Amino acid sequence: MNLKTYAVILAGGKSERFGKEKPKQFTMLAGKMVIEHTIEVFENHKDIDHIIIVTLEDYIDVLETLSIKNEWKKVSKILAGGATRQESSYIAISSIEDMEAKVLFHDGARPFVTPKIIDDTIKALDTSKAVDVAINSADTIIKIDDKNYIQEIPKRKYYLRGQTPQGFHLSVIKQAHNNAIRDDFYEVTDDCGLVHHYNLSDIYVVNGDESNIKITYPIDLYIADKLFQLKTYQNLKNIEDNKLKDKVGVVFGASEGIGESICQIAKEYNVKIYGFSRKDGVDISKRSDIKQALQRVYEENQKIDFVIVTAGVLVKKPLMHCSDDEILEQVHTNYLGSLYVAQESFDYLKESHGHLLLFSSSSYTRGRANYVVYSSLKSAVVNLTQALSDEWSSFDIKVNCIVPARTATNMRVKNFGKEAPEKLLQPSQVAQEALKVVSSCITGEVIEVKKL
Repeated sequence: MNLKTYAVILAGGKSERFGKEKPKQFTMLAGKMVIEHTIEVFENHKDIDHIIIVTLEDYIDVLETLSIKNEWKKVSKILAGGATRQESSYIAISSIEDMEAKVLFHDGARPFVTPKIIDDTIKALDTSKAVDVAINSADTIIKIDDKNYIQEIPKRKYYLRGQTPQGFHLSVIKQAHNNAIRDDFYEVTDDCGLVHHYNLSDIYVVNGDESNIKITYPIDLYIADKLFQLKTYQNLKNIEDNKLKDKVGVVFGASEGIGESICQIAKEYNVKIYGFSRKDGVDISKRSDIKQALQRVYEENQKIDFVIVTAGVLVKKPLMHCSDDEILEQVHTNYLGSLYVAQESFDYLKESHGHLLLFSSSSYTRGRANYVVYSSLKSAVVNLTQALSDEWSSFDIKVNCIVPARTATNMRVKNFGKEAPEKLLQPSQVAQEALKVVSSCITGEVIEVKKL
């Protein structure tokens, strides 16, 4: 029997430990609310049939608006939760009309759940009626008494740290909740605890992930920001003709390399693409050049759907050997140019609900000797992407950043000499990923393009 799979997103917590005005699940992270990131993982998963969100009554309208804006087709119900997690879980399963189904409960403030964890949980429900997700503890576990003296130091391998989702057959978790209501039993903190308490099923455990953190305290938000900065976005679909057809795009830095490839490939998808560079008189370190270029494109088309900045300058030498002119050229092109393009593009992208795509470098995660200026500026571009995606989210402008691995461009050859071709990306590969991004609805993402 093929059972439907429901994802229940539990987002009814008031976040008293978080210490902020808004509950943690509704705070902004990488251009979106935390809960948006969480929901989208399940929305994009091929095996999830329906999503039920249980939340605070005051935030139902917020989630209904987000559901329409983000075109969440799988969100079938948005319900007011109870006073406890246990009550909220019961409200969710009571709304499911199927006689039997697979049900996954997931914390709304756990946005880094991976498709693999969801895959493994759903698959495990083929042979088990209850499934938990957990990871090994890196720390020694100790058991203490009421006076803070150690009573026992158990073997660490048998003590895991629980995560979500937790998966169940609907009939099992319904029985667990009904038993708890009958017995007035509210002493567990999750749904597996109920099933275990009433011994309704063995509970199989699948592997979680260290990055699948739950945002609970303010420091967790800082950690989450860094995880978003470092993670590779893996859910980009192939380019669909109808997503790019008749779009109007602008590329700054289009005379060669990745920018040139973007222009060439975009034409294959019937994009009206405009490429600008210093070779044809458009220098992104000069605001007036950017303004004139964008005005020209808009006057010809009455819209601009996306703007991409690939222009870059790399001077490879120790900082103490760099002249003022060499430093300023890199600052102006690699960072100020992106700021200027963003400012001058804003009105056009606001009108089209469009996309700004910036480019960083794999050196952004750790500064590199002999190109100190370049790598530090590329780190700044990543932070610019995340800050701007947050700032512009209310205007429905998407802002993302591509981070290509070593790519066979003239700039690289000039600075690093001849390298083995099989170790380098081709500009066309990076260009394809860039066009996937501007044809998508993601925002605030740092997309690493790596050699496969």
